Order: sequence, then C-alpha cells, then structure tokens
Amino acid sequence: MPEVSVLLPVRDGARTLALALLSVLQQSFRNFELLLLDDGSADASAEIAQRFGDARVRLLRDGRQLGLAARLNQGIDAAQGRYIARMDADDVCFPERFARQVARLDNEPALDLLACRVLEFDDSGAATGLRPSRLSHEALCARPWNGFYLAHPSWMGRADWFRRYRYRTPELARAQDQELLLRAYAHSRFAVLDEILLGYRAGPTALRKVWSARRYLLAAQLSQFAQHRQFGNLLLAAVATGAKLPLDLLYATPPGRWRQERRRATVPAEIDRAWSGLMLSLCHRLNELNLPHGRECEDLLKAPANAH
Repeated sequence: MPEVSVLLPVRDGARTLALALLSVLQQSFRNFELLLLDDGSADASAEIAQRFGDARVRLLRDGRQLGLAARLNQGIDAAQGRYIARMDADDVCFPERFARQVARLDNEPALDLLACRVLEFDDSGAATGLRPSRLSHEALCARPWNGFYLAHPSWMGRADWFRRYRYRTPELARAQDQELLLRAYAHSRFAVLDEILLGYRAGPTALRKVWSARRYLLAAQLSQFAQHRQFGNLLLAAVATGAKLPLDLLYATPPGRWRQERRRATVPAEIDRAWSGLMLSLCHRLNELNLPHGRECEDLLKAPANAH
C-alpha cells in the first residue's frame, strides 16, 4: 500500500502539467500514488499523464466538470495512503518535499496538517520571490479573521483528518482551502516546514478572481464566527477584508505591481541556484521524453549554458 496519496486536480492543464507531474514522479521518497483528478478536460491533459507510463499514476476521469472541491473529495475517497498530499497542475515540487514532510509527520503524531515554505516563479521559470510564512500552529492561527498562511498545494496531512473535514460543496470558488482551515483549526494541529520545497506559479493580479475569493471567504468567516459567537473575530474579518480591497486595486496597476515586487523577500542566492538547477534538470528530462513543456522550459533550454 502507498504511504502517501497525492491529489492533483486538473482541468485543461496541458501547458504546465508535464512539468508538475515530473517533479512529483522524481521525488526522492518513492512510496506514493498520484491521483490525477481530471475535471472534464478538453485538452491533452489525460494523455500527457499516461505517456509517462508510471504505474503510480492513477487517472480518475469521467468527462464531467464538477469543480475543485468535488474532485478533491473524490480523491480523498479514493486515496489508499496514510497521508494525503496536495499538488497543483502548474506548480513544481523540490525533490525532497515528500521525504521531509513524511519524516515530520511520522515524528509528530499530534500534527494533523503540514505545509512548507514556498518560492514563487513566473511563466519564464524565473524565481520572483518568497511567499509569507508562519511556522508554528500558534502563529498560523493567531489571526483566523485574516486567513492562514498554509499554501494549499504544499499540504500534506493525515488521511483521517482530510476525511473528517473534507472540502465544502457546493464549493467556495478560490477559497476552498481557507474555508476548510477555518472549520478545522480549533480542533487540529498545523505547522509549516522551515524549508522551501515547492515552487508556486504566480501570475499578475486578476481582480475578478481575487475579489471573488475574498467575498466567498468573508461569507464563510462571518458564518463560522457568528455560529461560535466570536463577534470580535467577525468584526475584524469584515474590517480586514474591506482594507484589502483598495490594495488589490493598487496591485493590479503597473505602479502597484512594482511596489509589490519591492516588498517581496529577496530570494537567497543559494535558493535561486537550486531552483534554476531543478528547473533546468526537469526541462531537459521532458525534452528527452518528448513530452510537451511550456514557455519556462523553452526559455531555459534556449539560454546559454553559462547563464545557469
């Protein structure tokens, strides 16, 4: 039986899927199954996965579009591992991610959910910054009205914890993870590994998506805090959401994007080198396998050797 079940949902992700899959299949920790949860893709996503010819990949496909939360619950039901890990179809794992997370969960039986620190990269494959992080459960849950700093595609947790809480359906679009954490945090134990083990693909701010996520999350917060008579948290959630809206608008403009870049943590040189080496290695392997790769690989493979 696999130790870890990886849930990787995809809908029309052929442009980035091969890179994400390869980064999972080349983990140093080998005892896992990868559940590819196809949500009605009309492109070659399923065929790309099958071309790897790896028996650990299980394709779950029925042709329908049910949404992210329903697909993740489908994966939870089908998972055979003691642990469940998340991964997205446009992100990249460092090779030691699963090994580090399994070791920490094995050593801390009281820990329910473990994430890791995350590096952001753009469509050229270049590292652009580090995401904010909190490491301990206390720090992560100190301000539930302001959200939880656990990057969703970096999660690994106990399968029984996922089955206990599951994802809410009908789903809260782009707020599925935060809503689950909001329901679970008071009776769970979270942590974040102090290691950068995931590359998160980050694009420009899309106001419609951001504001949709904020609206759904605020509704979940107001409902949860009202139910538990946490009126202070309820008020703070409303104030915090209102304060973020003008910042979202600012960051959608060129001056705002420049200011946001300036505020990001500088990527340490050793992390940048490790990231560049990983990306180049993955891109070369995709090229050898004659599998499709996106702009990030094209840029890296065309660059002069001394640029790496």
